[in-house]
Amino acid sequence: MTKKLSRVSGHVILILLSFLALFPIYWMIISSLKSSPEIFGYSMITTQPSFSNYIDAFTTVPLFRMMLNSVVVSLGTAVIQLVVAVLFAYAFTRWNFKGKIVVYGILSITWLIPVQAIMIPNYVEIINMGLNNTLFAMILPHCCSVFANISMYQNFNSIPKALIDAARMDGSSELQILKDIVLPNMKSSIASLGIVLVITAWNDYLWPTLVARTDEVKPIQIGLKSFTGTDTNMWGASMAAATISTIPILIVYIFMSRKIISSFMKGGIK
Repeated sequence: MTKKLSRVSGHVILILLSFLALFPIYWMIISSLKSSPEIFGYSMITTQPSFSNYIDAFTTVPLFRMMLNSVVVSLGTAVIQLVVAVLFAYAFTRWNFKGKIVVYGILSITWLIPVQAIMIPNYVEIINMGLNNTLFAMILPHCCSVFANISMYQNFNSIPKALIDAARMDGSSELQILKDIVLPNMKSSIASLGIVLVITAWNDYLWPTLVARTDEVKPIQIGLKSFTGTDTNMWGASMAAATISTIPILIVYIFMSRKIISSFMKGGIK
């Protein structure tokens, strides 16, 4: 009886937490289908669903262009950060050199530096390089992620060193070891880290605001701000645009969910 009560109470808690997580998404979608008078009401449903807000969203800003910019910036940033993190983690786990602990300590400390503290120097450098108002300007300052480096380093430590040494004795080069042995065993960890990096880059707002000047370069996060202002607030169109902007992230998660769950399971076993 005690086990049944514990199981039931656990399911009830999970249902409540799931409701709290999904309710904002439901509210966003249902608000995008409401008319202007209904949006300011308290009804949880709409009696006359309309897609006029989606039409307003596409006519107000170049939504597809902004979403494409966000996809390019997010995937480009995440891929570069993963490549740097993999190379960093492999070097730090497989080679011992003087000052290794010091380098790792300094790298960890830089994680504590807020982005706002280095934003102005980065902006000046982007201006001097002539990259302002380009997609590359939103990617370049984020090519190296301390979070990704440290996370990947912790995952690479789980690979037995005897396996690497055996491959070296067989005459495999470091690149072959990394490609044929290390990376196949790290697919789940790389996938879970990759989706975190993609979401982080997708939600970035402050830095793109500085370097993106025209609608042809602005990502979707800045485009959502175009629906609200001091004069008018297009809440319906804003909810419609926000609903559309979640689709790419949802697709990424669906395709990589198995890898993420596998990574969590491996972490739990360890």
